[in-house]
Amino acid sequence: MNILVTGGVGFIGSHLVDRLLLLGHNVTVYDAMIHGFVTSWRDAAVAKYPDRFKMIRGDMGAGERLMEALYDQDLVYHLAANADVRGGTKFPGRDLEQNLLATNRLLEHMRQAKVARIAFASTSAVYGNQTVFPTSEDAPFPVQTSLYGASKVAAEGLISAYCYGFGMWATIYRFAPVLGERYAHGHVWDFYQKLKTDPHHIMVLGNGKQAKSYVYVADVIDALVLEVIQQPRMAPPVLIYNVGTDEVCTVDQSLDWICEEMGVQPERQYTGGEGGWPGDPPRIELHCGRLRNLGWKPTVSIRDAVIRTVRSFE
Repeated sequence: MNILVTGGVGFIGSHLVDRLLLLGHNVTVYDAMIHGFVTSWRDAAVAKYPDRFKMIRGDMGAGERLMEALYDQDLVYHLAANADVRGGTKFPGRDLEQNLLATNRLLEHMRQAKVARIAFASTSAVYGNQTVFPTSEDAPFPVQTSLYGASKVAAEGLISAYCYGFGMWATIYRFAPVLGERYAHGHVWDFYQKLKTDPHHIMVLGNGKQAKSYVYVADVIDALVLEVIQQPRMAPPVLIYNVGTDEVCTVDQSLDWICEEMGVQPERQYTGGEGGWPGDPPRIELHCGRLRNLGWKPTVSIRDAVIRTVRSFE
């Protein structure tokens, strides 16, 4: 297949590109290349797959570059987004522009280029401060608590409308928080950086009891390629899958594992409150039975995912 990956230089995107190339597909990456693992990763991919790998630098507002990237594609994985979840209230326009409006531009260019299939990286944040656990894809949405989650809900709705209106097909993935190699933001990264600076004291956002079903990046990639590429498409125009683990860990448990790996025992202080920042849900626990029915299951525990992530920083 000819496959376009927006945001293909990022944390999850670069892992996805690696897997797609390994599976024998022709891959085009479309990325602004502001963040991510650009030079060494790109050069290695070009050297190994010179005839099947292409990179186009451009943001989601560059119409001509985007149309160039969409030429002759069979499928688009749309991962380009603002990944700064906690910064939503500081920069309220980012989620609107980089998540919702960027998705709208992509869909319209796909329609014009006659590219009918899209796989969209959504988030468990769409469930807000959920009260039903484990949370299934059919759970009612509560009031949205984060601008990031709200923008992803809106993008999902836009994708669905394009599918039903213009004969397109979509698979939407709602990821639990993802860990693994090339991870460069989030609580594990923050704790690691703080402990490298001061191994004796650490400030923890919230009360340390926030519990989430973190998932390892390789398991996420297994899910992305399983449904979209390996499964025959005999379904409604829009399919939605949760991607997470059957376990949860608290922030304090995660910090225990990080400290053990780094060989430190810091004194902990807490900012207090159920969430770490405005819009941070105190619990994320996803029901992933729909994806498991296709044969997918996570292979790495949360503890191992945390440890592998910390080791990758070294």
